This record gives sequence, C-alpha cells and structure tokens, in this order.
Amino acid sequence: MLAIVCEEIDRFKRIEMAEPAFVEGEAIVRIRRIGICGTDYHAFKGNQPFFTYPRVLGHELAGVIEKIGANEAGLAEGDQVSIVPYMHCGHCVACRNGKTNCCTSMKVLGVHIDGGMRELISVPTSHLIRTNGLTLDQSAVLEPLAIGAHAVRRSGLQRGETALVIGGGPIGLGVMAFAKYAGARVIAMDIHDERLAFCKSWINVDDTVNARHDPKAKLAELTDGDFPTVVFDATGNAKAMADSFGLVAHGGTLVFVGLVKSDITFNDPEFHKRELTLMGSRNATKEDFANVYEAVKSGGIDVASYITHRSSFDGMIGQFENWLKPESKVIKAMVEL
Repeated sequence: MLAIVCEEIDRFKRIEMAEPAFVEGEAIVRIRRIGICGTDYHAFKGNQPFFTYPRVLGHELAGVIEKIGANEAGLAEGDQVSIVPYMHCGHCVACRNGKTNCCTSMKVLGVHIDGGMRELISVPTSHLIRTNGLTLDQSAVLEPLAIGAHAVRRSGLQRGETALVIGGGPIGLGVMAFAKYAGARVIAMDIHDERLAFCKSWINVDDTVNARHDPKAKLAELTDGDFPTVVFDATGNAKAMADSFGLVAHGGTLVFVGLVKSDITFNDPEFHKRELTLMGSRNATKEDFANVYEAVKSGGIDVASYITHRSSFDGMIGQFENWLKPESKVIKAMVEL
C-alpha cells in the first residue's frame, strides 16, 4: 500500500508499505480523509516535542472499516469511522482515573508511532467512533474539535462567563466554538485581522482583539476592567503564553491548550495576587469525541467553512509547504483518498 513518510526535517517521501495484518481486537480501516494540523507542520519543520524521524504523520482521520471481528460497540465492515488517535496503556494512574488523554505511556498516531497518512491502518476497536451519519470531512475534524471541547470542559467554563481565546488557528477556533456552545461570551485574540474576521464569521464570537494593539487595554475596556474569567491560550508561542497571565481576571483560570518546545515563566507575586488557576489541556477523551459528534450532527458546528484547503493524496507533498506560508491563509487543510 502507498504511504507518505516524513523522513527528516523538511522532507516527505512517498513509499510502499506492507498492508497491516488483521489482529483480534483491532480493525483494518481504509483511510479516506486526513486533516492536517499544527502538529504536522511543526513535525515537518522540526519544532514538535516528543517526535522522532522517520515518521508517517496523520492523526485527524476518517475512513471505512474493511475488516473487523466481534466487538462490544457493534462496529461492522463498511461502517464509516473517526479514529481516536491517542493510544493509552489503560493501567497507569491517569488511565485508572479516566484521564486517558494524558496517559503516562501515551502513544499518539503520527507523533510517537506511525499515523494515518497511508491507505490502510489497523486500530483498536476501542478507538473507533461510528460516524455513518456524518460526511467524511466531518468525521475527520472530530479530533481537532475534540481538543477544543476538552479544554472547555476541563476549564469548568459556565454559561454567562467571559472567555478569551488567544490564537485563531484550527485549535483555537475549536475552543471558541465550544465556549460559545457552552453559553459563554467569547472574545477572540490574534495578531492577524483576517483570522479575527474568520472567527467572527465562522463562530460569531462576541468581540475580537488584535494582539499587536495594546490588548490589555482593549480587554479592560471590553470587560469594564474585570478581564475574562477564563483565558485559553492556543498559540503554542512562548511569549504569548507568558503574557497571557496578565490577561486573566482575579480568581480566574488560565488554560494552556497550545504546546511550545520551551520553558514558560511568570511573575509569582502577580500570579498569587490574582489567585489564578493554571491548567494544561492535552488531547481529548472519547467523551469529548462523542460531544463533538453530537454538536456536528445537530448542525451546531459548520465544518464546511472550517476546511479551507484540499489536496489529493498524490498531490499532498507538493501542496504541504504552500500551506505553511501565511499568505495561503490556511485554516484547515484536508487530504482526500
């Protein structure tokens, strides 16, 4: 079968791989859609933590089951599925407490182990979600949207609260969408006016702030000096993450959704004065996937506008570097098989 491997930094190669053998407890899935995300871009450019080369990328996946045995979920050959790409051990302290998204031995498809940028993949049946009621595109974006849904659920954001989401990329957009879905007032912040316009048109955020133009003063104005009670940083930028401590209301919560290969520092007296709660949010759980599935199925999330660029599997290598350029204005790129 055909696959695309990231052999080293800045280099993809199309290769032939052996087809996966059928294993009891797993299903062989024919991949039909591969969403491209920041993790893939960072891996390609050598900026992704927990990463080694060569690696088959791809963790935002939708496909059709080609072979499967008896299973508790009643999944069958021919079912369309989304894949939960976080392979957890099931017995560590995190897994025992239902936090499979931060398993101590986590293996993420396309990061720690080979992912889905290939024609066929074998996946544990426990990591499949039947999506016969959705399109293939909708099925593929359950994963990035689930990351946003998980961050919002973890934050404890309540209806009527004011949430600031820093970063208007695909993950930040997912956070905004589910913060709105939770009934919060949502403020979007980014350095690009075009991204902010997209946040307004796609999610109908309540307000936007350009981070280049004295954001602290603007947020004070928008909140009558209170500042947002929950702030999500989805930039993966060390400076933005350090600056975000100063944008949270007293008694508020700061959630780091983005990941940066760096140390983050903050002023301890200011942190204590505000009695802030600092959280990390990693990946998502199957519960988050189920919540996103229902939101997408009900029409609460517009996937069609979220996907802005497309490529065939054969043409992906030629397109990938163009998607990295700011002028391409990519929100979500989708590879079709």
